Amino acid sequence: MARVKGGPTTRNRRKKVLDRAEGFYGLRRKTFQKANETVTRALKYAYTHRRLKKREFRALWIQRINAASRSCGVSYSVFMCGLKKSNVDIDRKVLADIAANDFATFQSIADISAASK
Repeated sequence: MARVKGGPTTRNRRKKVLDRAEGFYGLRRKTFQKANETVTRALKYAYTHRRLKKREFRALWIQRINAASRSCGVSYSVFMCGLKKSNVDIDRKVLADIAANDFATFQSIADISAASK
């Protein structure tokens, strides 16, 4: 049985990994074996952190809404409960943006929330 070498297939596979390893330091960029380990780990972390990013941003939005709602004299949970009861469908991302950039509008939303008690 003749030995089958990789040829273009192997070269393309290795080239793809080495292209992804661009910017790494030392042998992690130059040799296929080290680059493959590092790229695999990097892709794993990227996958995980794409999901963690959603959690972290939601927590940030909640903190911003909480700070703004407390300056309006109501806690976050009471504020959100009032919004639900008054059928105001604004997500936390938009509420946090309004709280940071346009406090007068947020104050009016807080008044709507307080009126639904």
